[in-house]
Amino acid sequence: MQSQMDRKINRIIGLDGQPMTIHDLPPKDTKRWVIRRKAEVVAAVRGGLISLDDACRRYTLSVEEFLSWQKAIDKHGLPGLRTTRIQDYRPTDSYYNND
Repeated sequence: MQSQMDRKINRIIGLDGQPMTIHDLPPKDTKRWVIRRKAEVVAAVRGGLISLDDACRRYTLSVEEFLSWQKAIDKHGLPGLRTTRIQDYRPTDSYYNND
């Protein structure tokens, strides 16, 4: 008999109440993180569709960033995800060398 931990989850109920599979997740190369995409990734991890480590690797997220999304949903619901991702805006050398 298989334990619950050994079973792989193939689908969960998504945000819209419809079944969601790994193929319904945002693309791996997602750069623009809108509320819906963040919430889908959080739902997928919470539902066991993918692991936290897989999500962080797949989307190049830090664990802290993912956990901040999760905390925002828990505290404020989907509107809590409106904050933008922290980005590094360091200028490149060519910015200063406009010869």
